[in-house]
Amino acid sequence: MILNWFLLLLTAFLAYTTGSLSTRRVASRFLFHRDLTKLGKGNVWISNFRRIFGPLGFVKLALAEIVKDLLPLLIGALLIGFRGRADIGIAFAGYCLMLGRLWPVFNRFRGCHGCIALILCGLLIEPSVGVTAAAGVIAGIWIFKTLSMGAVAGALAMAAVAVMVVEKQLILILTALICLLVLLHHIPAMRRMLRGTEEKLSRKEDISYKFDEKF
Repeated sequence: MILNWFLLLLTAFLAYTTGSLSTRRVASRFLFHRDLTKLGKGNVWISNFRRIFGPLGFVKLALAEIVKDLLPLLIGALLIGFRGRADIGIAFAGYCLMLGRLWPVFNRFRGCHGCIALILCGLLIEPSVGVTAAAGVIAGIWIFKTLSMGAVAGALAMAAVAVMVVEKQLILILTALICLLVLLHHIPAMRRMLRGTEEKLSRKEDISYKFDEKF
């Protein structure tokens, strides 16, 4: 019993801590060797990043986030797998990872959308759940032009399919909690969306940097 609690607490600590780490800061240090957090916020950040690093930069950043979010899930499977319940370890680590992504202790509990973490959790819990979550995220972003609505759509789609395909009750509960965390985190964004004040994605390039040039 003591070993079980120790493994659960260790999994929770590692998953939450890893989730709390900023992908931009990790990538700044190990991949790009430039502080990505200073490129701006929202659409400004996206356009500045695209201008400087191009499409391959987005691929590198996405891979960094995938690896960072995948590690705690695999560690959870390994640790809880010692007791023969690797599937529960993945789901529990996914719940703690999502807590860290949405409410990171290293950023005053102000987190990101968690789309990639949501998809990875779904894929490892049950492939069809992850594929559905990915489809929901893509559809939400395409229809509403916002990452927040992509996360909401992904969470709703993931929960709906999990009810139909996940057989183990505890894993289903943890999956539902993961989706609930995403929905709760995005309540302010949904309110802004209803008011029409939510910032939408744009392909327009930010050219404000040109005003910094010396003539």
